[in-house]
Amino acid sequence: MSRAAVDRMFEGYRDDLIAFVSEAIKTRSYSDEEGDFAHLIVEQMKKLDYDEVFIDSVGNVVGRIGDGPMRIQFDSHMDTVQVNDAPLWDVPPFSGEIVDGQIWGRGSVDMKSALGASVFAAALAKKSGWIEGKTIYVTCTVCEEYCDGENLRMLYSNYDIKPDYVIICEPSDNIITVGHKGKAQVRIKTYGVSAHGSAPEKGVNAVYEMAEIINRVEVLNTKLCDVQGAHGTVVLSDISCISASLNAVPEECSIYLDRRLAYGETLDQVKWEMDDLVAGKNASWEVGTLCHTSWNGGNLVYEPMHNPWKIDEGHVLTRACNAAYEELFAMPSQGYDFWDFGTNAVTPVSMGIPTIGFGPGEYKLAHMRNEHCAVNKIEDACKFYALLVRTLSFG
Repeated sequence: MSRAAVDRMFEGYRDDLIAFVSEAIKTRSYSDEEGDFAHLIVEQMKKLDYDEVFIDSVGNVVGRIGDGPMRIQFDSHMDTVQVNDAPLWDVPPFSGEIVDGQIWGRGSVDMKSALGASVFAAALAKKSGWIEGKTIYVTCTVCEEYCDGENLRMLYSNYDIKPDYVIICEPSDNIITVGHKGKAQVRIKTYGVSAHGSAPEKGVNAVYEMAEIINRVEVLNTKLCDVQGAHGTVVLSDISCISASLNAVPEECSIYLDRRLAYGETLDQVKWEMDDLVAGKNASWEVGTLCHTSWNGGNLVYEPMHNPWKIDEGHVLTRACNAAYEELFAMPSQGYDFWDFGTNAVTPVSMGIPTIGFGPGEYKLAHMRNEHCAVNKIEDACKFYALLVRTLSFG
């Protein structure tokens, strides 16, 4: 199929897609506050004649088109990080304005442009007659910024859904992305003995006990970064202490570590590193479990321990992406990307479901001031997703 033929099929969706993305950006949806955006998506899916649309027990939006034996899922998250510097943006962060071919605002890259492209792509695939024997799920998930993958874990478990293929629509500048780094979030605690601030010698300061561990964290990160090529990292992202008052020696100190794993590293390696960090100190470490309540009251309990992953370049899903890419752009894919951040992919990958990434937007602009995404990249992503539905087959 020629690019011109695909463009003609898409023509009836172009204006509505971009208008939807603009409205999505205008609809603020910080983590745990995605309700207004969820209802906007439901309304749009119904307008596009989805066969089924519902909001699940934790607030994810699920749209289904088709009822064939092959199940293809496109996943995007609804939530965004906050904006704390709105007056400093060149274009207001919730304007959804288009300036010089770029749509601006919080979530334009991460990841309302891709979400919109996937919502419209399923309808385009249906209109084009490409869904025979297939079921397309388009999921728009909650609280990914804090609890990546937990949203899908609950969806799959509560509704007995298991896709055959998953496409994570996170920003990749429309480059096929074959994996991402792993993640381990860990809390380390040190323990002291409380005493009055006027007699610190009678106590044991838990913060001082933590000081050497903090130095060890810095040494560990330097060692990780000295590895040639792809490497892991560790950062201390939070610190706090507990004391009876501001006039008392702290009896407990806590730090939170964010450890990213390069492909080839493992969670077992991280566990050994954590043991080394607390060795010889009155300290312990634990998984940095996070608990969130979603916008509709669902409970998310997230265990942030994920190995890195990578799909084989010869896998049927990768080959289908290559074929869709070449059909759309009239040239072979020029290579693959590998995300250095985590995504909802951790859940389907852990279940053995073939998973790959593709989405519009430069991911280095995510979470940044002046976030913006090229309109033509959004349009191309929508066409790519639809063509991928057409191309995918078992085998």
